[in-house]
Amino acid sequence: MTKYVFVTGGVVSSLGKGIAAASLAAILESRGLKVTIIKMDPYINVDPGTMSPFQHGEVFVTEDGAETDLDLGHYERFITPKMHKANNFTTGQIYRNVLRKERRGEYLGKTVQVIPHITNEIQDFIARGAHAAGDPDIALVEIGGTVGDIESLPFLEAVRQLSLRAGRNNTCFIHLTLVPYIASAGELKTKPTQHSVGELRKIGISPNVLLCRADRKIPDDERAKISLFANVPMDAVISVWDVDTIYKVPMMLHEQGLDEIVCRCLDLNPKAADLSAWEKVVDRLEHPKDTVKLAMIGKYDLKDSYKSLNEALIHAGIHTGHHVDVTFIEAEILEKEGTDCLKGMDAILVPGGFGKRGTEGKIKAIEYARKNDIPYLGICLGMQLAVIEFARHVCGLGGANSTELDPETPHPVVALITEWKDHTGVIEKRDEDSDLGGTMRLGKQVVPVKPGTLAAEVYGKEVGERHRHRYEVNNSYCDQFEKAGMVISARTPGENLPEIMELPDHSFFIGVQFHPEFTSSPRFGHPLFNKFIEAAAKYHKEHEKAE
Repeated sequence: MTKYVFVTGGVVSSLGKGIAAASLAAILESRGLKVTIIKMDPYINVDPGTMSPFQHGEVFVTEDGAETDLDLGHYERFITPKMHKANNFTTGQIYRNVLRKERRGEYLGKTVQVIPHITNEIQDFIARGAHAAGDPDIALVEIGGTVGDIESLPFLEAVRQLSLRAGRNNTCFIHLTLVPYIASAGELKTKPTQHSVGELRKIGISPNVLLCRADRKIPDDERAKISLFANVPMDAVISVWDVDTIYKVPMMLHEQGLDEIVCRCLDLNPKAADLSAWEKVVDRLEHPKDTVKLAMIGKYDLKDSYKSLNEALIHAGIHTGHHVDVTFIEAEILEKEGTDCLKGMDAILVPGGFGKRGTEGKIKAIEYARKNDIPYLGICLGMQLAVIEFARHVCGLGGANSTELDPETPHPVVALITEWKDHTGVIEKRDEDSDLGGTMRLGKQVVPVKPGTLAAEVYGKEVGERHRHRYEVNNSYCDQFEKAGMVISARTPGENLPEIMELPDHSFFIGVQFHPEFTSSPRFGHPLFNKFIEAAAKYHKEHEKAE
């Protein structure tokens, strides 16, 4: 029978429940336990697929094509199992399911209520997530939002009920809370934590463990005070202070015995933890051989908008022995001020995105990288814009564009497949009422790779990566691109759509239609990002000598 660890948050959001859950899961996995993690989000959206990156941050995509919360990216980076659709669900999904059942008459004419119908559905979704993961030893369940929010109350009531049904030694509650330091008083204040635990206990949940977030280690006196007022043993009041890398958190929690407390609570006695792989990651991170400067050209300045991508660059630095100094450059600045800000950079990266804003600035950066032989990596939209830049400035196709950005373009080198007609490049009228949430290529797809290419050097015979896009490179123009020197080094087996493009006469110039950042991890890295940073390091050394 799967045992459950429920992770809740208090006082304020963004304390790091996802990191805490993932770190604990990593320790438990190192003890030989089979684990999975489930995230419950209290918002009413069915999924984050159509939510703004400025508000929600990154949308993480699973192998089976689910658009999910970015915390699932943390889960995959910290533990071995892959996340799937069943690992993340929202209030919107719960209510949608309940309403469908009501319409089908499954409730036999009863009045449908939050209790028991919504709470039962939540419990069913939790059980479904555990079962989809192969009924692991432990399922960690992260409850989004903050205790006291109206939105998360049904979730908290559901897990309270589930803990009663599961029985003693089958559930454990961990509450993550804030212990702020008040500079004017020179003190850490425990009152917010006391109130947060009080709110949780009113709901009927008494936490077994408190993870206390602060900007510094919490002294024993404050831990003892929290223990007394929160009715939690002192050894279960864990200090979680700010660190310079999230990959230190597993060691931090293990050193304070969190995994042992959880195992006692769940009546488990697994082997001792082995965190040597994480210690190796931190050691490499803290002792780089050199630094490379990388320009990321984007338009979403929220830190979490490119979460997986930033982490993948850190992982590449770990595995190549470099500190990757990332400078985020607003694409619109390039449109207004030109490319002078790119001087001194060792590599340029254009990530994925949607919409027209900033795209001409990204194209300027791509042209700069191509002409100056600077290593370039384009991801999703970054590949499509590299194709547009090549079409305009190498193939002489003036006004070439994507129909997403310019529906009237004379050369639609990027378009929806449904917009192609007889492979002539003629554009049919698009359906303006199409469902944005249901018109994308999503999830993992395995594609053969052309031998003798840079892509083959990176991936071997085939590549299996995850997609999240609507528009494709227009096959009608590929002959022109290839005659002008572009190599299309991977195509989908069915529609023969370009998946990877590269320029062989360049130090490193590659664009991929998929999102490789979703499969990078600190312990194993990712071959494409490793190769990219190696190319940046080579460029750095060559130009350092020239100077």
